Amino acid sequence: MTDMTATAAGSPSRRRAVSDEAARALVRKRYRSEARFKAYGIAAILFSAAFLVVLLADIVVKATPAFTITHLTLQTQPTADQVDPAGDRSAASLARGDYTAAVRASYQALFPEVSGRAERRQLNGLLSSGAADDLRDDVMANPRLIGQTVETRSAFSDDADLYYKGAVTKVAEEIGEGVATPSATTGDVTIVTSNPAFANDLADIKSDLSETARSRRFEVERIKTLRDGVLADRPGAERELANAEGSGDAARVTVARNTLAKIDSDSDSLRSQMETLAGEAADFETRFRNQSGAETLDEKLPSRLVAINGGLVKVTSLAADRVEGRVLVPLQNPNAAQAGQWKVLTYETPENSRRLNDQQIAWLESLEEKGLVTSGFNTGFFTTGDSREAEQAGILGALVGSLLTMAVTLLICLPIGVGAAIYLEEFAPKNRITDIIEININNLAAVPSIVYGLLGLAVFLNFFGMPRSSAVVGGFVLALLVLPTIIIASRAALKAVPPSIREAALGVGASHQQAVFHHTLPLAMPGIMTGTIIGMAHALGETAPLLLIGMVAFIVDVPTSLSSATTVLPVQIYLWSDLPEVAFQAKTSAAIIVLLLFLFLMNGLAILLRKRFERRW
Repeated sequence: MTDMTATAAGSPSRRRAVSDEAARALVRKRYRSEARFKAYGIAAILFSAAFLVVLLADIVVKATPAFTITHLTLQTQPTADQVDPAGDRSAASLARGDYTAAVRASYQALFPEVSGRAERRQLNGLLSSGAADDLRDDVMANPRLIGQTVETRSAFSDDADLYYKGAVTKVAEEIGEGVATPSATTGDVTIVTSNPAFANDLADIKSDLSETARSRRFEVERIKTLRDGVLADRPGAERELANAEGSGDAARVTVARNTLAKIDSDSDSLRSQMETLAGEAADFETRFRNQSGAETLDEKLPSRLVAINGGLVKVTSLAADRVEGRVLVPLQNPNAAQAGQWKVLTYETPENSRRLNDQQIAWLESLEEKGLVTSGFNTGFFTTGDSREAEQAGILGALVGSLLTMAVTLLICLPIGVGAAIYLEEFAPKNRITDIIEININNLAAVPSIVYGLLGLAVFLNFFGMPRSSAVVGGFVLALLVLPTIIIASRAALKAVPPSIREAALGVGASHQQAVFHHTLPLAMPGIMTGTIIGMAHALGETAPLLLIGMVAFIVDVPTSLSSATTVLPVQIYLWSDLPEVAFQAKTSAAIIVLLLFLFLMNGLAILLRKRFERRW
C-alpha cells in the first residue's frame, strides 16, 4: 500500500494545465461539432421532405384530369320508336330503349357534311359509350319528355376528354398576318396570302425535319449497337451447334439450332429497322437541305391547321406565301380574311403519335367554338364502379369493398387480439410454452404479407370452400395479417398501466378478473385503440395477400353483401396502373390520393385518441 502510494505520489500528474484560451477553443470546437450535427439532421429532414413533396406533387398533377369531366350539350328529341319499343311507357320498356340512337342523331346533325361510313364511325368515336346515360335517366324519371326537345349532357370518350384537358397534344396558336384568300369552302383548297405569312412556319418545319433526321440517325446507332451485341453471340451458338451435332444428342441439337435461329431472326429484324430508319433520316435530311419551293407535310411532322372564315383547313403543302390543304370543317364563305381574322394552329404531337387524328380534333374544335362543350367536377368517379371505358370508371365498388373487408377484419382481429393480449399479459403463467407463443407472435408480425395470402388461398378457399374474391375471405386474410400487431400493441398498453392500479383494486377486495376488466383494461384502452387503428391502416393498404385470393378480378357491380364478388382500393389501383390507356393513369393517381386520404385520416384518428385519452403516470 505504501509502495503504491509512493509510486502515485512520485508519478507525474495526469492532469494537464489548460489555459483560458485553450479551454475556450475546446468549447468552440464542441459547439461547432454540435452545430454540424444539428445541420446534418436538418438537412436529412429537408432532403426527405423534398422527396415527399415531389412525390405528392407528381401524384396530384397526374390525378387532376380524373377529377373533372367534359360533356357535350345537345338538344335531343327522343322519339317513341327509339326509347319506348313496347309503346306502353312502362319502366321495363323504357329501360330497353335505344337512347344512343337519339343522341347520335342530334350529334350528327351538327356535322351535316359527314356522310361516309368511316367518317361517321370516327365522329361517333368521340362520344363515350355511355353518352346517353343522362338522357335515359331523364326519360325514365319523366316519360312525358318523349317526343319533346330535351337538353341533355353526353360524355365524351376518354381521348376526346383528354384533348380538351390538354393531354393529347400541345396547341400553338399564331394570328395570321396579311390578307388570306381561300380558293374554295370544301374539298381541296389553296390559301394565298398578300405577304410571306407562312415564312416562320416554313422555317419551323425545316428545323423539325433536321431534328427528326438527327433523332433517326441516333436511333440507327443505338440499334446497330444492339445488333452487334446479338451477332457477338453467334460464334458461340455455332460452336454449341457443332458440339451438339458431334455428341449425337437430338434434344441438345434442337436447342442449339433454335438458339442460332433466334439470333439470326433478331439480327435480321434489327437490320430491317436500321434500314427503315436510315432511309427516313436520309429523306428528312434531303427535305431539310432543299430550301426552295413548298414543303410537304405528312403525319410524321407536327400538324398545321388554318382557321379561316369559320372553317378549318389541314395544311398538306406549305410555302412562304401560300398553303395547300384539305378542308376539315367547311368554310362559311371564300371571301378574303383580313389580318388578325384568321390564324394558324400547330399541333406539336405528330398525327401518327396520337390516338386522335386531325379530322377528329377539327370536329372537337368546332364543337368548342359553338359553345357546346362544358366541363365540371367528375362525380361519377365516386359514384360508379369499375369499367373498361376510362371515362366511365369509378371507385365506388372498390370503396365499398374496402369498407366491407375492413369491417370483417375488425370484427375478427379486435376481440381475438385484445383477448389474447389480456391472457398473455395478465393470466398466462410465465413458462416455456408462453415464451414460445410470445416469440412466435413477434415473428408473425414480421412475416411478409404475401405469405398470409398463400395461407388464405390454401385454408379459406381450397379447404373451407369460401367464396372467392369476396369481402369475407379478404377480411379473414387481413385479420391474420393484423392480429400479431394488435396483440403486441395491446400488451404494451396493458403493461404501461402502473402496477399500483392493480394492487389498489386487489387491496379493496376485487378479484384478479375484476381488477383487469374494471381498472386495467379501461386505462389501457386508448393505447389498444391506437394500435388497432394503425393495424387497420396497414391492412387497408395491403394488396399482395388479396391478389392471391382472387380479388384481382374485374368487378363492375358494387358489392351488396359480404359474399359478393368485390375488390378493394389498393387492388383497383394495381389493376388501373397496368392498363395502356392514358386516361387510366389519371384514374390511378386519383385513386392513390383517395387511399392516402383514408390512411391519413386513420393515422390522424390514432394520434387524436392518443392525445385525448393518454395519461402520464
